[in-house]
Amino acid sequence: MGDHEGAIVALDPRTGDVLAMVSRPAFDPNVFARGIRKSEWRALLQDRKHPLNSKAVQGTYPPGSTFKVVMAAAALEEGVVNPFTQIFCGGGIFFGNRTFRCWRPSGHGNMNVHEALVRSCDVFFYQVGQRLGVDTIADYAHRFGLGAPTGITLEHESGGIIPSSQWKQQRFGEPWYAGETLSVAIGQGYVTATPLQMANVMAAIANDGTVYRPQFVKRVETTDGQSIVEEQPVVTTNLGFKKTTLLQIRQALSDVVNSNRGTGAKARVHGIEVGGKTGTSQVGKLGAERTKQGHMARERKDHAWFIAFAPVSSPEIAVAVLAEHAGEHGGTAAAPIAQQVIAHYFGVADDDDATIRQTARLSF
Repeated sequence: MGDHEGAIVALDPRTGDVLAMVSRPAFDPNVFARGIRKSEWRALLQDRKHPLNSKAVQGTYPPGSTFKVVMAAAALEEGVVNPFTQIFCGGGIFFGNRTFRCWRPSGHGNMNVHEALVRSCDVFFYQVGQRLGVDTIADYAHRFGLGAPTGITLEHESGGIIPSSQWKQQRFGEPWYAGETLSVAIGQGYVTATPLQMANVMAAIANDGTVYRPQFVKRVETTDGQSIVEEQPVVTTNLGFKKTTLLQIRQALSDVVNSNRGTGAKARVHGIEVGGKTGTSQVGKLGAERTKQGHMARERKDHAWFIAFAPVSSPEIAVAVLAEHAGEHGGTAAAPIAQQVIAHYFGVADDDDATIRQTARLSF
């Protein structure tokens, strides 16, 4: 992850096996083995970057535009759009007493669902959110496992938040306002998720809708090699989507990375077709200040996301990368990290011509 803080999760979408899980900043466990000093313990507790927390399973963040994968699936399944539906993006839409802007001020023009994913058009998904309504969005997000712990056997896993009208009434004693749905539609507002959950979302898309419980123990053996516990893959649910829905989304996610129009070009891996989705999530209501990220305090900078799977035709790995408070777009800060993970998994050399090594593929 270089100098970035945040998390990486890599899963095998065919089984739910955790291939890699990283949280940064971390801490040295050796200080506990030798007996941690009071000053060391105090420093860890007071560190504002929270190195004792596993950001992969405990950190909750707005998923930003990575949530558009869920939105696209819901829209296609509910029939509020079809592959040919065109929605015009002029750079923003006026709703209530404010303008909800697209990340591209000049707009994208006419967009169908494929192009809206490829180019991450906010206006398209604002309008999709209006057509679906927050409770339908919540239903589909829950199908993907968002809003609840995945069930991985690690302590203190966070479930994140998927808002609904009932949730808001119970939480705040207030009704849901239609304008709030627009923020939810692009993974902002009350919506939060962990990197593990977002890796599982991509694994489900990659694996024809089958959702596995993530697991990191294969088996437990005695000192003489006898197996006393053998873990088997556990299916928690199936999305139940039409095959055409999943195919259309996978094709769009491939174009996110591999077409000249896509936002995830920095995740390309030579000889491997990668599919993915960028995301940039705002920490607060920054408005025009978003253009001044470099001058902000760390805590106010945007998070950068990238979720991916590969190869598109027969997926073996699903990845989620969160670069916390990177102050950059997901395509520039998080996608290159995912590229390195996927390239390493498939044994692709990290050099100028990116030739495939003449060795067996690396395993985690």
